[in-house]
Amino acid sequence: MTEKKVMLTEDGYNKLVEKLDYLKSVRRIEVAERLKAAIALGDLSENSEYDDAKNEQAFLEGEIQELETKIRNSDIIKAGDGKSVTMGSRVKVKDLEFDEEETFLIVGSTEADPDEGKISNESPLGMALLGQKINRVIKVNAPAGIIQYKIIDIKK
Repeated sequence: MTEKKVMLTEDGYNKLVEKLDYLKSVRRIEVAERLKAAIALGDLSENSEYDDAKNEQAFLEGEIQELETKIRNSDIIKAGDGKSVTMGSRVKVKDLEFDEEETFLIVGSTEADPDEGKISNESPLGMALLGQKINRVIKVNAPAGIIQYKIIDIKK
């Protein structure tokens, strides 16, 4: 089975590596200490502290494994030349209905965070923006209806 490539910006890749390092070097030790303390309490059959610590350990190991897989299968995306929208582009658009400007960074789904202006290349807006040029008007089919945006600027 071939694992799916994970599209990441360089910053997103570095954040995943940093989180993995933290989980392995700090959280593993904390959970191991908690497990050791729970074992010291005695009878494991009725020890909820022990059960909680084991569950936390299993969750942590799953998270570590997931991060390692994402990192191993990552493709670092490089922004294009700024002439058209690509993964890694920072795009300034104008909502034509509300006359409001917004800026979005086009990223892979792993990094998407709309609150930070990072939208996935797989989202309706991300897909509509990809390949477009400055001054183009795009239509996005959103839950609220069709939204029209004009592309004002594209940066690497």
